[in-house]
Amino acid sequence: MPRNYVKEYKNYHGKPAQIKRRASRNAARRKMIVAGRAKKGDGKDVAHRNNNPKDNRSKNLGIQGKAKNRSFARTKTARRK
Repeated sequence: MPRNYVKEYKNYHGKPAQIKRRASRNAARRKMIVAGRAKKGDGKDVAHRNNNPKDNRSKNLGIQGKAKNRSFARTKTARRK
């Protein structure tokens, strides 16, 4: 069954809170590019160390590979460690 992107946007990605979080993640990426720590097409993600996408302080940002940044250790009950 193919994904319904219109429905996904309507139900989740289009909500004001998610729009603000996405804008903040994009701003973090731009900040890292200006600082020379990232570049377009490098295949890396900007990682928020405290997992808060709205916290774009320099000490909270880092560069990680996509697989590393998009996964995290879990406990036995599938919670984040």
